[in-house]
Amino acid sequence: QSLPQQKLLTWLSVLECVEVFAEMGTARVWGEMGRWTIIVLIQLAKAILRLLLLLWYKAGIQTSPPIVPLNREQQQPLHPQDMEDNSSGKDQTYVGRRSSRVVRSLQNTPSLQSRHWGSPQQREESQSRRAEEMNQPPTPLGLQETIAESIYITRPLLHLLSLGVWGQRSWKPWLLSAVLDISSLSLLSDLKDLNRRERAELRRRTILLLYYLLRSPFYDRYSEGRILLLLRLLADYVPGVGFVTR
Repeated sequence: QSLPQQKLLTWLSVLECVEVFAEMGTARVWGEMGRWTIIVLIQLAKAILRLLLLLWYKAGIQTSPPIVPLNREQQQPLHPQDMEDNSSGKDQTYVGRRSSRVVRSLQNTPSLQSRHWGSPQQREESQSRRAEEMNQPPTPLGLQETIAESIYITRPLLHLLSLGVWGQRSWKPWLLSAVLDISSLSLLSDLKDLNRRERAELRRRTILLLYYLLRSPFYDRYSEGRILLLLRLLADYVPGVGFVTR
């Protein structure tokens, strides 16, 4: 990735990390009007950054979070002693004559910080495979897929606009947001040869459709009573969970 693209991803990650804190803090200081103002500004900034990544840098299907979190266990550097052993050409493994089992050589046992339970070959293979998967270029998007991703990116802005027009108690913002999400997923479902990261992102978006059952006004009209009834039944008849459910 180019340096400007990395900066856009960094700023987008920062916005996603601080947006809830900014909303709560602004509501505490400036009230409800300030809260909705900061929500609109943050969603507008996120949409602009994502559209730049999509249309200008051809970033393809964008994941959330934009920057994949670092797995520190997989990125542990070798201890200096291990690096010396590697450079000296010592064998790190021993192959049993009768069992053909590969075990670590006692003379080259790594330090405690970089020790693992798999064989060095398995670890190297898994790390190289995982690095190859993470470094795969994004799948090129055609016109239909670009429109679908643009719908997904602009959906929060359209939802906020519909809330301002029809109010928070109306069904129209809820229906509009659901239709946009489903339309985006339907248009992206025809895309083949996705890499692992993009397939995981589409699965995440599909699972997030269940959140519409917990969004107003659907939650206020239908879900709330049934969820409370289920929690009450669990509290009354299932031993040990009453403290949590109540």
